[in-house]
Amino acid sequence: MSEEIKDQQENAEVTNQDELEQIVSLKKGDTVKGSIVKVEDNQAYVSIGYKYDGVIPIRELSSVHLDNASDAVQVGQEVEAKVVSIDDEKERLVLSKRAIDSENAWEVLAQRFENKETFEVTVADVVKGGIVADVGVRGFIPASMVERHFVEDFSDYKGRTLRVKVKEIDRENNKVILSAKDVLDEEFEQNKQKVMGSIKEGQLIDGKVQRLTQFGAFVDVGGVDGLVHVSEIAWNHVDKPSDVLSEGDEVKVKVLKVDPEKGKISLSIKAAAPGPWETAAELFKTGDIVSGEVKRLVTFGAFVEIAPGVEGLVHISQISHKHIGTPQEVLKEGETVQVKILDVNPSEKRVSLSIKETEEAPAQEAKPERTERRGGGADRVNREDINNNPNVSLSNQGLSITLGERFGDKLSKLK
Repeated sequence: MSEEIKDQQENAEVTNQDELEQIVSLKKGDTVKGSIVKVEDNQAYVSIGYKYDGVIPIRELSSVHLDNASDAVQVGQEVEAKVVSIDDEKERLVLSKRAIDSENAWEVLAQRFENKETFEVTVADVVKGGIVADVGVRGFIPASMVERHFVEDFSDYKGRTLRVKVKEIDRENNKVILSAKDVLDEEFEQNKQKVMGSIKEGQLIDGKVQRLTQFGAFVDVGGVDGLVHVSEIAWNHVDKPSDVLSEGDEVKVKVLKVDPEKGKISLSIKAAAPGPWETAAELFKTGDIVSGEVKRLVTFGAFVEIAPGVEGLVHISQISHKHIGTPQEVLKEGETVQVKILDVNPSEKRVSLSIKETEEAPAQEAKPERTERRGGGADRVNREDINNNPNVSLSNQGLSITLGERFGDKLSKLK
């Protein structure tokens, strides 16, 4: 036998002896490495160089719930596992990938928590109150820490990849809280400062309505939300934003103010559109009769809106043909009236209106007949007395009595 063949046999004996020692020394708690050779629904088989393959039950594949073993491993994948139990008589070797992953995960998670590191996870399951991901241990993302906005249903999040930070870690209680919202908030603030540095007051921008509140609308202008106060939505009065806007609406806005220190942007929708007074001169001419709504009543008259954002004054003297003490005697707020335009002055945003000039003046009442009282008495002079009195004359202009005629007869008797 040649020396070369002899050396090969000796090496083979040593190798077999090493493998035998490995097999003999394999016991519960040992850590082994191997390759996935077969995947079933509820378990995976691993070749670790032992006389038979080890099996990893689905519950030992991951720290989170799995519907199928293939969700965690694939054939050919290299894995590290811990021996859970070994039964050579039944050729049953049970391994746990989860145990090794968990041991390795705590140190990694602690470093990521300390460094405030952002990393990716895959959503493994949706549970009550949030979602979970396998980070070597069970990582829980509460519902309030998934997005910057409220999410009602997370059913379509399973399988998604999210970027997260470690929010809380407690190895003693096997607790890991993750947050995707922290990552989004950080990126939002970075982008916000960038956008706020690029926009200027007076600039016109295209935006998208994101949220509606009682006091206004938040509009996205390049990834940053600016506030359109309810008073800046339209030229006419708006009770609540939802009356005229919907989430998702595309709008053009004008930048009113940028405050980088407070991180606030004030916007206006109405300022980005032509104002009502800009078109008032074209819409209304002196002498026109139009309909309007009584908006306010004051002591000196009534303000009537004849177009959105265009109010004119009906002076109290122009409300009615008859004398009135206050506008409330004949008008009420919200009432629709016909008005005549007396004057339009767009530059001063002023319109003078009249209600009475849209109505026909009432017929004049006949004046009561004049009566005369005698010198010291209270007797009324009637027409018959006038006709029979030679000292009284009637003319086309009415009744006239001269002092000579009135007192002449009496003076003659005193002579």
